[in-house]
Amino acid sequence: MPATLRDVAERAEVSVRTVSNVVSGYEHVSKRMRAKVLAAIEELDYRANPVARTLRTGRTGLLGLVVPEITVPYFSELARDVIDAAAEYGYRVMIDQTGHDHDRERQLLMGDDRTMLFDGMLFSPLVTKAELLDMHGSTKMPLVLLGEHEFDGRYDHVAIDNVAAAMDAVAHLAEIGRERIAAIGSQPQEEYSTPLQRFAGYTKALDTAGLVTHPEFAITAEHYSREAGYEATRALLALSPLPDAIFCFSDLLAIGAMRAVFDAGLDVPGDIAVIGIDDVDEGRFARPSLSTVSLDTPFIAREAVRRIATRIDEPETPAEEVIAPHRLVARESTVANHP
Repeated sequence: MPATLRDVAERAEVSVRTVSNVVSGYEHVSKRMRAKVLAAIEELDYRANPVARTLRTGRTGLLGLVVPEITVPYFSELARDVIDAAAEYGYRVMIDQTGHDHDRERQLLMGDDRTMLFDGMLFSPLVTKAELLDMHGSTKMPLVLLGEHEFDGRYDHVAIDNVAAAMDAVAHLAEIGRERIAAIGSQPQEEYSTPLQRFAGYTKALDTAGLVTHPEFAITAEHYSREAGYEATRALLALSPLPDAIFCFSDLLAIGAMRAVFDAGLDVPGDIAVIGIDDVDEGRFARPSLSTVSLDTPFIAREAVRRIATRIDEPETPAEEVIAPHRLVARESTVANHP
């Protein structure tokens, strides 16, 4: 017969509740007590029964993480950090993606067969309309919003200051003497918050530096991909005069932009400096290495999981907005002699 919680409790000489707390990852258990329970679990080869736990507690121990596209390095790195943070609270994570599909976002917010498995959901939508949040409210599922959306006080929200991040990137380009600064990343869907905020930061930084805003230097990108960055930069390279710097709204756009500059026989940063936002691993190892605005994804993940864990345990806790830090990282794509 497989060992039960009661068997473990008797072997460790503790209560069944203490064993349950250890198995569930409850943090407020003394080191001494936890060690006794873990030793008993190993001796008895105890395996938790997730079905029994769900019936007993009404919880599955699962969190849902919903992102637009898991293949985008920023979201894959964020998922890694969320999984690590959730483990500290005794949760496992299931990942879903919307594929930039508004209907899919709506379906997940309204709740489907899969989301019903979650004790709570971390959601990074492209657009969060008030009416969708109204619909989600009927599901009673704990929800934390990720990404750059206006905080209305109903749901916990973890985000970065996109305007400030964009301003820091463009200010860096101005400080190294660039005057014709282009931007890649505006999107035709005007309701998308991230592009709007980053474009606002771009224009504000140009104004602060006393530089001219050239409308033809602002190029749209329907998706934040290497291919989109490449094609947008080719359009910029057809202009006269050329830009002497490009601010990309993501690192993937910037990596595509650098490739296009090289293919045109020009130099980065000699002829055109390039900077992105995200600080994904690929940019650190590109040649030249990519200057960027680094977003603290471990912080975002920790805060998001902290808020969802609190929301699950204390549903009436007031919603909180947390703004994650960011920092400028200057590398070879803007400063040629960067070590």
